[in-house]
Amino acid sequence: MAKPHAVCIPLPAQGHINPMLKLAKLLHFKGFCITFVHTEFNARRLLSSLDDLQSSNDFRFETISDGLPPTNERGILDLPELVTKIQVDGQRSFRDLVTKLNHASSSDHHVPAVSCIISDGVMGFTLQVAQEFGIPEMLFFTPSGCGMLGYLHYEDLVERGYFPLKDESQLSNGFLDTAIDWIPAMKGIRLKDLPTFLRTTDSDDTMFNYNLQAVNIAMKAQGVILNTFDELEQEVLDVIKTRFPNLYTIGPLSLLQHHLSATDYLDSIKANLWTEDEKCLDWLDKRPRQSVVYVNYGSLVIMTKEQLAEFAWGLADSKYPFLWVMRPNLVDGGEEIISSLNFMEETKDRALFLEWGPQEKILSHPSIGGFLTHCGWNSTLESICEGVPLICWPFFAEQQTNCFYLCNKWGFGMEIDTQVERDKVEKLVRELMEGDKGKEMREKSKEWKKKAEAATTLGGSSITNFDVLIKQLKQ
Repeated sequence: MAKPHAVCIPLPAQGHINPMLKLAKLLHFKGFCITFVHTEFNARRLLSSLDDLQSSNDFRFETISDGLPPTNERGILDLPELVTKIQVDGQRSFRDLVTKLNHASSSDHHVPAVSCIISDGVMGFTLQVAQEFGIPEMLFFTPSGCGMLGYLHYEDLVERGYFPLKDESQLSNGFLDTAIDWIPAMKGIRLKDLPTFLRTTDSDDTMFNYNLQAVNIAMKAQGVILNTFDELEQEVLDVIKTRFPNLYTIGPLSLLQHHLSATDYLDSIKANLWTEDEKCLDWLDKRPRQSVVYVNYGSLVIMTKEQLAEFAWGLADSKYPFLWVMRPNLVDGGEEIISSLNFMEETKDRALFLEWGPQEKILSHPSIGGFLTHCGWNSTLESICEGVPLICWPFFAEQQTNCFYLCNKWGFGMEIDTQVERDKVEKLVRELMEGDKGKEMREKSKEWKKKAEAATTLGGSSITNFDVLIKQLKQ
């Protein structure tokens, strides 16, 4: 009997590729042949940071076009153009790929016909292709459940007159502090805590409408997968299930992967768009337990030179050692600030800067005492898995929603003001590392770590839901 063949296609951004790759490996472990789809641009980037994409007969990589020219850098400011172009060029290219895979299956016994498609929740244009070929498709939304619930209420924001904003002044006059008391399971939430694409006066805003369209398309899929666990977001998930009855919560995927024992071969398959620098682990080995602040703002966030300087000097003035992942495109001209003589003098022997690092290994290192983060969902879950408390500086999308839940519901996050000031950074770092609030957060994060472990071990909610998902996909 032919193996089931799953085609897995993430949005072409690091924070979407990583969880989709984890899910693909788990499906492979359960007997699926996998075709993992990168964009042509990202495949070229991956080959420059890795020697090989590690394709094999039953775990292969294919590419589609994203419709953008090679000169486009695909940064955060290019997202509207990317999501516009990929719906047309990506869909056409994806249709050609499915045709090619099914054609190959008739002549090559190593390539079974495509039996299911797992598409990123915001790559819903693939659903039309799936329907044309009669292939069942499930959508994997990579945000948190609370972030997803925020997007599910975008239509209500339009109907109730919150979107679009009446004028630009509403961005700064306190209007965003308006309490939104009509969303079930989101008690206490304000307009500014909902996914940020609503912050515009343009009713045709690309990103707002793209995300609104994505959740509406999802209604037509066979099911929705979320990288979260029931114990963390039960109230929110109960509401989402009223819209998506076939909801599979199977996270944290990194723990599920660990407990279901991936093979060495699968461990070797990576998809980092930057080269990981592991020398930091030796540096961490020389630091005392829970003494280091880890700083990483993810793969898309950009900041100003002024914000960078305030963060840098706040960390320096805290006197704690810190490990900072600073992508080359985090801030234009940031290296001048970091390499300035007095800053280097002030932080020598207690600061390390990397372009990209192995985040899960860093967070699991005993010397890490806290994490200054943008609150992306992958970073949040990875912190839960290691019991590490957070200082939150959310930037965009549903990061603000994650921050609200971290600080107000889950109890292991503290928010830093958007207008970064060094003395506030210093104060929060000290509170995190040595204050009473920091101790409380550390205890709370350990409790969540235990619950995440329980969810992904035998009899736990996520592993049970994963088994149901596998049965569904194999039918």
